[in-house]
Amino acid sequence: MFRQGDVLIERIEHLPKTVEPVAREGGRFVLAHGEMTGHAHMILESNVRMFRDPSDHHRMFLEVFDSPCRVVHEEHAEVVLPPGTYRVIRQREYTPKQIEYVRD
Repeated sequence: MFRQGDVLIERIEHLPKTVEPVAREGGRFVLAHGEMTGHAHMILESNVRMFRDPSDHHRMFLEVFDSPCRVVHEEHAEVVLPPGTYRVIRQREYTPKQIEYVRD
């Protein structure tokens, strides 16, 4: 497992069959946007594909091919992911009204 701020990245055996490809945003894959700071957890390398579960857009997955890739963020140390398949998990927190995703 790998963690960068409110993002946890967990290695998995294979992608779920129902996922759909995600397009790059300005040449990068964004794992999580920073709602408070405007910063983002992102991947710039081209040897990566990102996917999303169409029934739950918060469920994201990565495939890293051939060589490692870096997850970068302006306020956190970079994380290096070896080639493989991963699930991206956003940290959530309980509030009296509802369970919310953590805002970075």
